[in-house]
Amino acid sequence: MNGDRLNLPERINELKEKEDMVILAHNYQLPEVQDIADYLGDSLELCYLAQELDARTILFAGVKFMAESALILNPEKTVLVPDLDAHCPMAGMLQPEIILSAKEEYPDAAVVLYGNTTAAAKAEADVICTSANSIKIVNSLDEEKVLFGPDKNLRHWTQHYTDKELIPIPDNGYCYVHNSLIGMDQIGDLMKRHPDAEVLVHPECVPEVQEAADYILSTNGMLKRAKGSSSDEFIIGTEKEMCYRLSREIPEKRFFCLEGAVCKDMKKTNLENLYKTARDRKNVMTLPRDVIERAQEPLQRMLDLSR
Repeated sequence: MNGDRLNLPERINELKEKEDMVILAHNYQLPEVQDIADYLGDSLELCYLAQELDARTILFAGVKFMAESALILNPEKTVLVPDLDAHCPMAGMLQPEIILSAKEEYPDAAVVLYGNTTAAAKAEADVICTSANSIKIVNSLDEEKVLFGPDKNLRHWTQHYTDKELIPIPDNGYCYVHNSLIGMDQIGDLMKRHPDAEVLVHPECVPEVQEAADYILSTNGMLKRAKGSSSDEFIIGTEKEMCYRLSREIPEKRFFCLEGAVCKDMKKTNLENLYKTARDRKNVMTLPRDVIERAQEPLQRMLDLSR
């Protein structure tokens, strides 16, 4: 079995060439998955890549909403998912009926939804945003009131940089990794042990963690900052696997992560199910045609506004 597993990267690479397939992987994926991926990125970069690549098949190593976005932007391509049960719990917190009810209460408000939402929710949005572009997206709108969800901490951070009123939908949406597993106890301990390190945290973190940080950034923003900074040490306040990518690409610097900050759904993808999905072309992402058509406009609007 171990021998077979050692051959999996080679087998996956053979299948990629044979099937005209690329592997897109999020920055929170296991190291073995990052190593075999053709492209790594945050959700915004992966949206661009999915749209720009010529490959006929996308094997998406991430959680389900990311693969849905790839299909929405590329309905003519085949999008495969290693594990269809790899969900984002936060995405499940904002159901379409919550959005529809909020629209009735605030008929003059724009609807900006975080990319960490289901395709059905995206279909009710005016525009999508990510942690990399939420400020730019919100400030591009004409409306003074904005229904913003589902992440309360991203809304808190974005509100600092806009005069618009950001109305939360739902009232208490959050990422359990950033909201519950990355607190000031954990960040503060790392700051005491590494007093010279820059503190980079994700805007999904709670407000007190954001306030303690030197920079609040998306995961790709963290990579860019670490590469350009004169600092040699960094405390990384996001899912622990981001430190693997940072250490691999910037080996001359040191990165300190929170070992308990683990997204269980991101870890459902591994070499075995990547290989089986590529070999059998199973777990094909599908969505109703009307959902694809309705969700495509707010996603494409985000990409156009972010260029």
